[in-house]
Amino acid sequence: MTQPVQIRRALGSPPTLPAVDLACLPLLAAALTAAERGWPVIPLHPGSKRPAGHAERACPHTGRCADGHRTPEERATTDPDLIHAAWAHRPYNVGIATGPAGLLVIDLDPVKAEEPKGAPDGATSLQALCERAAQVLPDTYRVRTARGEHLYFTAPAGVRLKCSVDRLGPHIDTRAWGGYVVAPGSTTPDGAYEIAHDAPVAELPGWLATLLTEQDRPAPVPVRVHDGTCAARVALERECAVITAATDGGRNSTLHRSACKVARFVAWGDLPRDVAEQAIQGAGESTGLPPAECRTTIRSALDWVIAHATPREAA
Repeated sequence: MTQPVQIRRALGSPPTLPAVDLACLPLLAAALTAAERGWPVIPLHPGSKRPAGHAERACPHTGRCADGHRTPEERATTDPDLIHAAWAHRPYNVGIATGPAGLLVIDLDPVKAEEPKGAPDGATSLQALCERAAQVLPDTYRVRTARGEHLYFTAPAGVRLKCSVDRLGPHIDTRAWGGYVVAPGSTTPDGAYEIAHDAPVAELPGWLATLLTEQDRPAPVPVRVHDGTCAARVALERECAVITAATDGGRNSTLHRSACKVARFVAWGDLPRDVAEQAIQGAGESTGLPPAECRTTIRSALDWVIAHATPREAA
């Protein structure tokens, strides 16, 4: 059985704290380290990315929730006494509430197994985004995640950025207000979270903040195609409707999937490429995606599918 040990508090009096299980020490240290940076933390279930505590639907409306359910973001704390109490006897993973921490974290994920071969992962998408904008990201604090990488930035003052999914490009998510990230020192079945580059946290570049700012969407216009075979026209119109209905979280990935589906008809000679590109571009822009981002995603999908399309009889 694990023997408890005594540890000293890094953040003020009293000089000693109650016993802590040895198995919990690394994660307690990770939580205190984040708190020392001014980043409020929440406990995540051991070995998981899921917040500990009750869900809103099961809220007892007592104790800390007496005045209404408190979300994990609202429960996040930098108080060393509360952190010690939470992590002393159970090895919770550590979550950092990005909004209250004043952070914008870019989360780069890998390609999913079911996606077309050649689809870009998060790191590739971010590099392409920087090249299109003729920008270079500043050196900043980075964490190697179980499947990718987190890039930490200080959120701009006076702007309440929200979380996003694929808004900057395929497999690029961001965590800000309304979200959290798994802190280094935590471990999940997919792997460990470790500091990859222990540099000061840089300010979020203005051009990225602009891309992440909510924009008004133009009203979608139904697509009517007059060129190509009947089947190709129907497919293009259907996929354009799918794109225009996409939500903020999946706009770019939806654009990529739909472009891939239409690209087969271009490869078979059933639909002029310029007709397909123009229609899909309009649908993509109607969701609020930047024109340059739409063009890059569409051309990448069309180029790959056209180069690797199977013969018509195999379709």
